[in-house]
Amino acid sequence: MKILLNFLIILVTVLTGCTPKMTVSPMERYHLADIVMKTDRDPLSQKMNDHAYFSREGSRGGRGIGGGGCGCN
Repeated sequence: MKILLNFLIILVTVLTGCTPKMTVSPMERYHLADIVMKTDRDPLSQKMNDHAYFSREGSRGGRGIGGGGCGCN
């Protein structure tokens, strides 16, 4: 009974995780390429958000490839 229950849980998990390949239409690509969709469109706003984040969290950095500013990379 326990094996059947585990099998059903795994089966449901696998089947619900499968989604068909979604394509983006050219019109949607146009909207996604808009300047409003860019996260770094305003450097001053980005700097202000970074300042508020590291003031609140007590950490700095973490936007690049290497660690999060805590020295534990």
